[in-house]
Amino acid sequence: MGRVQGKVALVTGAARGQGRAEAVLLAEEGADVILCDVCDSPAELDYPAATSADLAETIRQVERRGRRAIAAEVDVRDPAALEELTRRGVAELSRLDIVVANAGIVSWGRFWEMSLERWRDMIDINLTGVFHTLRAAAPLMIEAGNGGSIICISSVAGLKSLPGQAHYSAAKHGVVGLAKSAAIELAPYRIRVNTVHPWAVDTAMGQMGPEAEKIFADNPSFSAAMGQYLFDPPISQPADIANAVLFLASEESRTVTGTQLTVDHGASKI
Repeated sequence: MGRVQGKVALVTGAARGQGRAEAVLLAEEGADVILCDVCDSPAELDYPAATSADLAETIRQVERRGRRAIAAEVDVRDPAALEELTRRGVAELSRLDIVVANAGIVSWGRFWEMSLERWRDMIDINLTGVFHTLRAAAPLMIEAGNGGSIICISSVAGLKSLPGQAHYSAAKHGVVGLAKSAAIELAPYRIRVNTVHPWAVDTAMGQMGPEAEKIFADNPSFSAAMGQYLFDPPISQPADIANAVLFLASEESRTVTGTQLTVDHGASKI
């Protein structure tokens, strides 16, 4: 307990799933949190969107652990709203030490068949949304002079490209490039930047929906690009990703920056 005691964390996409698990674990270990989620469907998806009630439940779970929560329904594609929330959170909670750029979506399709809108939505949310998050947070962290840790949630698809997900793979590879550059640029301020790479996670976003089922049924060869070493457990839980985030947020990883932490059952090695 207390591995991030007295610190303040910003978590995007915090209404449910990985984001909620990350926010609640950070609170359990002593951090106050700034939370945001769009609480709506930000694009054409085949799984249900997070809701305002979901975000309220995350706030409730944080407060049950005796920590403070500042929250708003914010789309990471809106840099002004993200900056306003971050500044308000820092003003009320006095500092910012940890950033978890977690918000993201998933969808499927062969690249030449997907609409331009689907491509743009993916890049805007999963890559540019991370840029907006870091851009909102970094000046405040630099100004505070306390150092800190930025954790960007990428994917196995940020290390090896996946079929039916050219747009997702491009965005998640882009997150790695952004984070590695940010690690160099923020090192003089003692701010570390790392990426976390999950495989399948037991969340609404991580379930095999109709789009995924169809693309693998129509393209049997795509299955050869998938796979993992570890099948016990066969799928990650949100807590598995949250534990990796906590490690990178804590002083236990004080010499770790610019790295790609895989929490992926070995899937990136196949």
